[in-house]
Amino acid sequence: MKKIYFLIIFLFAASVGFSQTIVNQNEEMDNEVLVVMTTNYGDITLKLYNDTPLHRDNFIKLVQEGTYDGLLFHRVIEGFMIQGGDPDSRDAKPGKMLGEGDLGYLIPAEFVPNRFHKRGALAAARQGDDVNPEKQSSASQFYIVQGTVWSEADLERMAVRFNKKFTAEQRKVYATEGGAPHLDGDYTVFGEVIEGMDVVDSIAAAKRDRFDRPLEDIKIIKAEVIKK
Repeated sequence: MKKIYFLIIFLFAASVGFSQTIVNQNEEMDNEVLVVMTTNYGDITLKLYNDTPLHRDNFIKLVQEGTYDGLLFHRVIEGFMIQGGDPDSRDAKPGKMLGEGDLGYLIPAEFVPNRFHKRGALAAARQGDDVNPEKQSSASQFYIVQGTVWSEADLERMAVRFNKKFTAEQRKVYATEGGAPHLDGDYTVFGEVIEGMDVVDSIAAAKRDRFDRPLEDIKIIKAEVIKK
């Protein structure tokens, strides 16, 4: 009888703990910050992750200061990603190569195992390992993954070539929704698109020059925090 009683108590405690976990996860989701980027191609709504607080807080600060207003998506590659946030892109002359501008500081990398480069991922650009072995992020430059779908064989080859380890969840997402798996563990993912992937697709498909800059400017008209 005592064993049965113990089991009942154990199951009750486990159920309470499980319920509390669900509550905590829901509260976490409710508290996530949303940012809307209005572009001349349409609106993109971004959700910022709470488990990458340095990148989240920096991005919020820049949005609130108007840093992104008027900047361009200066590098787009269909099937891969769209990149923006270069301060030098504001009012840049046509044909000028962009991508080297920044704000004079870096953000420490925040690699979280369950945050990876799926389609729609928001991540921070950075300088290469030769000058940035700690993989610190640019203060302002970011990219949004458009990505492509990968077969299991492709992922296996990539895992060997780039020394990556993909979880079952990652493999499933990359094989169905797509993404850019070769970037995992090298660039900080700190958010994702929740509305406007059609806009991302349109931007990625824009005609571009040899520097991957769109021939016609694709501008962030305004970025705004809509939930905090």
